[in-house]
Amino acid sequence: MTTNGWMQIGLFLALILAITKPIGVFMARVFGGERTFLDPVLRPIERLLYRVTGVDEKHEMRWTEYAFTMLLFSGASMLLLYLMERAQQLLPWWNPQKFAGLPPALAFNTAASFTTNTNWQNYSGEATMSYLTQMAGLAYHNFASAAVGIALAIAFIRGIARTEKETIGNFWVDMTRAMLWVLLPACIVYALLLVSQGVVQNLKPYDTAKLVESQQVQKTGTDGKPMVAPDGKPVMDTVTDQTIAQGPVASQEAIKMLGTNGGGFFGANSSHPFENPTPLSNFLQMLSIFAIPAGLTYTLGRMTKSQRHGWAVWGAMAVLFVCGVTTAYWAEARGNPLLHGVDQRATAMQPGGNMEGKEVRFGIADSALFATVTTDASCGANNSQHDSFTPLGGLVPLVNIMLSETVFGGVGAGLYGILIYVVLAVFIAGLMVGRTPEYLGKKIEAYDVKMAMLVTLVFPLIILALTAISSVEGFGTSSISNAGPHGLTQILYAFTSMAGNNGSAFGGLKRQHALVQHRGRNDHAGGALLHDHPNAGNCRQPGKEENGARFGRHVPGDHAPVFPFAGLGDCDRRRADIFPGP
Repeated sequence: MTTNGWMQIGLFLALILAITKPIGVFMARVFGGERTFLDPVLRPIERLLYRVTGVDEKHEMRWTEYAFTMLLFSGASMLLLYLMERAQQLLPWWNPQKFAGLPPALAFNTAASFTTNTNWQNYSGEATMSYLTQMAGLAYHNFASAAVGIALAIAFIRGIARTEKETIGNFWVDMTRAMLWVLLPACIVYALLLVSQGVVQNLKPYDTAKLVESQQVQKTGTDGKPMVAPDGKPVMDTVTDQTIAQGPVASQEAIKMLGTNGGGFFGANSSHPFENPTPLSNFLQMLSIFAIPAGLTYTLGRMTKSQRHGWAVWGAMAVLFVCGVTTAYWAEARGNPLLHGVDQRATAMQPGGNMEGKEVRFGIADSALFATVTTDASCGANNSQHDSFTPLGGLVPLVNIMLSETVFGGVGAGLYGILIYVVLAVFIAGLMVGRTPEYLGKKIEAYDVKMAMLVTLVFPLIILALTAISSVEGFGTSSISNAGPHGLTQILYAFTSMAGNNGSAFGGLKRQHALVQHRGRNDHAGGALLHDHPNAGNCRQPGKEENGARFGRHVPGDHAPVFPFAGLGDCDRRRADIFPGP
């Protein structure tokens, strides 16, 4: 660990703190119907959209109508993306590489993944998707899924803040304003900043360059495995040319990070120099992941008229973040404990620590920070390979996702995710002191606790059940690339990532589990809106306001059910009998 590394981590957290209030105030004004500096430009566009689509912006929805509208919109969007992927070879625009349509399973998996903001990618974008599919399909869903998350968070806040209404807003209005006022303007500026750093933005066909020296590489079979001759020797091929992929990268990169989507234009994601070329672009990408989730905590305080509570939520998230990044940085900086007799100290001549799977231009500090940020949120982008982290360093991203989007989390999803656990924490604290539990002046009743427990238990149920099945059945064990404990970690991480709406991976798996992505995202959102059912019309208790510090001590422990299983993989080498090596 170095002073420079700690300074970068400290600067990152300080900037997140600095931008929390201005972003939060802006979003509170946008969704509160107050005037903003963008209104002269965007209000006419908004009215035109409502007129064309027949939306009554003054119509208020109950939670059932709001949830049904959200699911209907998401389902229709998913179907549209699926059809676009299947027929991309027939579409006349922007397919200079002449990519064929996707197979049904991969198209369904990708459509489910991008619709739910998971962005689990079972493909390399530069070798699979046309420019049209990348822009009109994937990038559109990056905007739409992020806007849906913000809309749900705002609806959840209204359900808490309102005392006499049984409605929580209008889904179409909330989503439209999230896109027009929050995401689009920020992404236009952000994309231009990325272009200034060298991120590619064009519609040109791929270039081909001659290698200075030809390379011998092992051939890969149709099953994706390296080919071996009958005599046991690898089948080699001579490579003399290199294809340089390019395309509309910056425009997708901006919403990929700001919307906490994480699906990269390239298979290497943010470790690719065309997506993330400089330390400044890397820092901006990390900052943009936390920007909106952090701002929403201030929006919470402003809309509920309890700013201290909003800062308490921010503080609880920040404490969990600091614990994670400190552990990851320490674990990676101390190096690989199995390399005895090797000097792994940081010096003027070497970065030290565990540099496997990391980009030299970022180093250990920025790699550990990026891994922590992207898994605290529901982003899933990566500038290093989590698969190559040390056992303890790799445990941090895994545990972060198991927290189910509560450490700042995804746009919108992070806020309503942690508020579910706030309800549980307040309930537990009330039982401990022998008083009726209340949250922001409203009584926590049996229905609220039941719905909170439903959300809390659905994630461990999905993760543990499917991991257990896949670790004993052939379809699961045959799809991993590593034998031994690491194979179990690959399976556990995959299901955790999909259920937790993250999308990052330890690598190695060849199977596709789209159903998990649907269940994770929709159960999370559905549980949040179910809380609004009794609370939207509940009156506050006069003079009552829940102190945020009280729940802050309890929130981390509410995620415990799934954690013990995390120790069965890489962090316990004695489990090798589960997946015996060759």
